[in-house]
Amino acid sequence: MAMHLTRRQLLQQAAVAGALATLSSTPVMAQLVRAPRLIPWRNWSGGQSCLPQARLAPKNLDELIQAIRKAEGKVRPVGSAHSFSALVPTDGTLLSLSYFNGLLEYDAGTLQAEFAAGTPMSRMGPALKEIGQALHNMSDIDYQTLAGAISTSTHGTGVNFSSYSAHVTGLQLVTASGEVLDCDNRRNPEVFNAARVSLGALGVATRVRMQNRTPYRLRERQWIAKTEELLEDVEKNTRENQHWEMLVVTHSDYALSIALNETSDPSPPPQDPAEEGGNEFVSFIEKLDKYGSDFPAARRVLLNSLRHIASFEDRIGDSYEIYANVRNVRFNEMEYSLPAEYGPACLREILKLIRDKDLRTWFPIEYRYVKADDIPLSMFEGRDSCSISVHQHYNMDHHNFFAAIEPIFWKYAGRPHWGKLHTLNARNLQPLYPRWEEFVGVRQELDPRGKFLNAHLSSILGVA
Repeated sequence: MAMHLTRRQLLQQAAVAGALATLSSTPVMAQLVRAPRLIPWRNWSGGQSCLPQARLAPKNLDELIQAIRKAEGKVRPVGSAHSFSALVPTDGTLLSLSYFNGLLEYDAGTLQAEFAAGTPMSRMGPALKEIGQALHNMSDIDYQTLAGAISTSTHGTGVNFSSYSAHVTGLQLVTASGEVLDCDNRRNPEVFNAARVSLGALGVATRVRMQNRTPYRLRERQWIAKTEELLEDVEKNTRENQHWEMLVVTHSDYALSIALNETSDPSPPPQDPAEEGGNEFVSFIEKLDKYGSDFPAARRVLLNSLRHIASFEDRIGDSYEIYANVRNVRFNEMEYSLPAEYGPACLREILKLIRDKDLRTWFPIEYRYVKADDIPLSMFEGRDSCSISVHQHYNMDHHNFFAAIEPIFWKYAGRPHWGKLHTLNARNLQPLYPRWEEFVGVRQELDPRGKFLNAHLSSILGVA
C-alpha cells in the first residue's frame, strides 16, 4: 500500500532525521548508540532482580576461562534462577552454564556418573536410567541445575538420606584467575570438601561426579491427618517410610502426609500433571483463602472439612518421576534446618504464632528430615536435621510474615537454607557452623579479591 505524505509531514520527518543525525555525531550520543543493550534478570518468583553489565553463556571450557579472566567487576554464575535468596544479583557479569549440559561419562562398576554442571536435574533421571543408575534421593522440585543444587545443599526428605552435595565424589572448578582445578578426595581435597556446598563463591563448577545406585521405582501415598497426631507419630512415620514429609495446612488442624517407598508394582494410568503432587489440593486452599480470610472461624471449619472430601490416588513410577512435582503456583520461601529432635516443638510454635496473630498466609508449611553430612557449609553438617519451609504466594507480602516467624528458627539453632530467604549475616552464621573458618580460608585463597562475591555473599561470609 502506498503511503502519501503532505509537504508539512515530509518536512517534519526530515527535521527529526536531521536532529538524530546531529546528535549521533556528538561523542556522548555516539557512545550511547554503541552501548550494549542491558537485559534484566529475575528469579523464578520475581523477588530477586538485577541489571547486569553482561550476560554470557560460554560454549566450552576455554570460552568460560576467558570470560572469567576478562570480566570487569563481579562475576556470578547463574543456573535456573530458582534460588529465592540474593545469591545471583550483580551489576557485573552473569555467567550461564546452559551449554554445559548432559552426561559426560560413567562407571558401571562404581555406579558413579559425571555430568556437565549446567545440566537441569530434570534431565538427569532418564539419562541415568539408560546407564543403569539412579540418584539416591531427590528434592520435590527438579528445575535446578546440578551446580545450583549442590552449591546450596538442596535436599529431599528421609532420615537415612542426605543432600545432593553429600553424594558428590568429584568436581571441576574454574577459579577467579582462570585456573582449572580437578577436585576429589585425592586431588585438591580441601577445595573439594568446601566446593561441595560453595554458594558459587569459590569459582564456577563445570563438571560434577555423583555417587549413585541402581534404578528403582517408588510408590507415593498421600493422606490427610491431624497435624498433632502426625507430630506425635514422627518416629513411627520416619521409621516405617523411606521418605516421609508433611504439608501443614495453616489456619487448620490438619496436614497432608506424604510417604514414598520402593516398590515393584506396575504404574497406574497417568494423571494430569497439574493434579499431581498436591497441586490440586494447594489450588483449592488458595481459593478458600481468597473468599474466607475475613472469617477466620468459618475458614478453620472449612479447612478442617477437607479431610472428608479430599482423596489422593497413589503414584507409582521410576524414582525420578515420583520425587519431582510440577510447581505451577509461584511463591517466595524461607527454610531453616534445625537439630532433628527440635522439629516438632519448632513447628508447634510457628503454628501457634500464626493462629494467635492471625497472620495472613494460606500456603502449606513443608516439614522434612535430612541425614547429617560432613561438609563445612552444609546446613546438615554434623547433625541430623529437620527442615521446615515457610512459603508465601509471590504476590502477597512475605517480608512481615517471614520476619515474624524467623526468630522462632533462631531459638532452635536453625541454619537457613542458602538458596532461600533469611536475614542473617556472618556474625550470626559463624557460631552455627563449627567448620566456618575452613570454608572462609579456602575462599580467601582461591578468590582473594572477591571476584565472585556480590553484596549478599559479602554480608553472609563477612568479607568487607
